Amino acid sequence: MFEFKTIALFAITAIAEIVGCYLPYLWLKQDKSILLLIPAALSLALFAWLLTLHPTATGRVYAAYGGVYIFIALLWLWVVDGVKPTMWDIVGGVVALVGMAIIMFAPKNA
Repeated sequence: MFEFKTIALFAITAIAEIVGCYLPYLWLKQDKSILLLIPAALSLALFAWLLTLHPTATGRVYAAYGGVYIFIALLWLWVVDGVKPTMWDIVGGVVALVGMAIIMFAPKNA
């Protein structure tokens, strides 16, 4: 059954993945220090390790994780990039979270 712990794990996993991709972006596109690749690699290693902690590392969990990833990415857009999400961003994020909830809560023997 679904637990808050699972959603928190999804969120932490998404943050690790985003940080691991964002830091090389800063180096490549914004002329920041190449040393950013070190924490980027550590963050991506953390991301890979966190994936092993999910209840079952199969397609269903990864699909549900994708919905949380979309929501966290939109928060990142707003908080880190300083770009306020549009109404359509918010609608898309809600649709992704609803999709995640359907995947996680639907009866599995149906």
